[in-house]
Amino acid sequence: MAFENFKVLTFDIVGTCIDFEKGILDGFRSAGGDAAKTLTDEQIFQPYLKARERFPGRASEVMRDVYLCAAKELGLSDDSAAGDKFHSHFFDFPAFEDSAEALRRLRRHFRLVAMTNYDRVGFSANANKLGNPFHDSVTADDAQYPKPDPRFFSYNLGRQSAFGFKQDEILHVAQSQYHDIGVAKELGYKVCWIERRQGLEGFGGTPVPKVVTKPDFHFSTLRELADAVEGERQ
Repeated sequence: MAFENFKVLTFDIVGTCIDFEKGILDGFRSAGGDAAKTLTDEQIFQPYLKARERFPGRASEVMRDVYLCAAKELGLSDDSAAGDKFHSHFFDFPAFEDSAEALRRLRRHFRLVAMTNYDRVGFSANANKLGNPFHDSVTADDAQYPKPDPRFFSYNLGRQSAFGFKQDEILHVAQSQYHDIGVAKELGYKVCWIERRQGLEGFGGTPVPKVVTKPDFHFSTLRELADAVEGERQ
């Protein structure tokens, strides 16, 4: 299978382009007081995931509640100031160091579309960190359903079809097996797994998938994907 078969790359943002796990961990350790500094990553991720499931709304609005819920379970600072501090930190999650440059390189060859469970506010806050490389974007606000709901993918396919692109011309690029790779493959998309946690145990800050789906392409960074695309075209 060759990259030249594709005209559109659709990208998950949270965890693929933005270092969501570092953002969550730094936020808890900053807002949570001294007790947070002794917790392992996994000790933070599991209460976070349960709290996010309890508060599934727009990320730009519920992160204060998510933190306070998890903080109570973990015995961390859980006053309003700590909640506000974590909520503000949500808008400062860092991009992976390779993301902006890799997306700039890939833009030379493909239409780039963001497909993100961020709401429109959250996406706008982070697009600048990536160099605003996207020709189009679909957020949870637009689709009205978060991934892994197949209706998110259906919404985007309809949107890209309006620009003249067919499903077999789209390659979906993502880190999360749970939110993206599994469902996209089931829906007939070709998929590229960016395994940001390669070499680490578990699934970190994302839910555990029922099965690990074998992707069509597999890299550990976006830089490796850009290198492979450019290498094919030489």
